[in-house]
Amino acid sequence: MPWKIKIYNQRKINNMKKIVLSFVVFASVLTACKEKKEKVVTKEAVKVAVNVEELNNVDTSTSVLNWKGTKPTGAHNGTVALKSGGILLEDGKLTKGQFIIDMTSIKNLDMAAKPEGAAKLEGHLKSADFFDVAVYPTSKFVITSVEDKGDKIHVTGNLNIKDVTKSITIPATISTENGVTTFKSETFVVNRADFNVKYGSKSFFDNLKDKFIDDNMELSFVVKTKS
Repeated sequence: MPWKIKIYNQRKINNMKKIVLSFVVFASVLTACKEKKEKVVTKEAVKVAVNVEELNNVDTSTSVLNWKGTKPTGAHNGTVALKSGGILLEDGKLTKGQFIIDMTSIKNLDMAAKPEGAAKLEGHLKSADFFDVAVYPTSKFVITSVEDKGDKIHVTGNLNIKDVTKSITIPATISTENGVTTFKSETFVVNRADFNVKYGSKSFFDNLKDKFIDDNMELSFVVKTKS
């Protein structure tokens, strides 16, 4: 029965075509899947937190911490230089900052005409009686938050002196001109006794009479970035 054989062969050929076609489709799917695995998936960039320490954009030659101390018989004032620092602005607003203060650079200004007297006072302030710079050569102020108050900002930060760190809030202004940003604080008062600066302090010693030195220190920052 030749016609039956012919029909059988035709069916066999058709089945073979289906098998080949299925194999081709299966192979195409595998290839497509393989290609998808090799593709790099892109997403929106993740913002990396800026390490303010690494900014190092503060101009230490023009930045300074001003200080003033008083006692019954008078007052002394001077400066302390910054060793390093960074200021971060986002959309023109101060968001972060860190100032490393070089305590070995304590300088007296009111006795500039009397170099020996100025040097003696500077040496005393650097000694273990006061800031003990041999052990604590630097102090630090790290900004933790900034609140906009219109024409001023209220800057909260951690102030480290010797082995003590305290949070303080100081009023300040921030401005940028000709590529230089200036952070300038108003004068703020810090109680040195809170930072274990004991010499001549009524907080630690009795019977000082008029030989005491006020615990309150007046401080102010003027910090400028590099141009």
